[in-house]
Amino acid sequence: MRQRGDMHPIHQVLAVLIAGWLNEQLQNTNEYLREENRVLRAQLGRKRIKLTDDQRRRLVAKGKNLGRRLLGQVGTIVTSDTILGWHRELIARNYEGSDVATRRASQRHADDPRPVRARAERCRVGC
Repeated sequence: MRQRGDMHPIHQVLAVLIAGWLNEQLQNTNEYLREENRVLRAQLGRKRIKLTDDQRRRLVAKGKNLGRRLLGQVGTIVTSDTILGWHRELIARNYEGSDVATRRASQRHADDPRPVRARAERCRVGC
């Protein structure tokens, strides 16, 4: 006699068939996307791709769960070490108030004369 939570054998077979079909679809999709990435990467050649901070964050969010080995197999835009390095840097920024974040911010603003000019103008007016 079947227990209350047990599935009927036909339902078990259907569940296994559906799970197998979905797994095959996911594998085919992943293979296609890998090949598409290879084609696009080949068109770019050895050029360095410039990513925004938002794009880096999105890659880190998806890539950190894969781990170094799997990232090395599927990552074609940047290396697994690069993605994991970005992840470490983001963690450092969020939790430590690290020098890395401060250094990057100061480098970004080093070439921008506006803050210095604005400060000088305030001093002329209000000092």
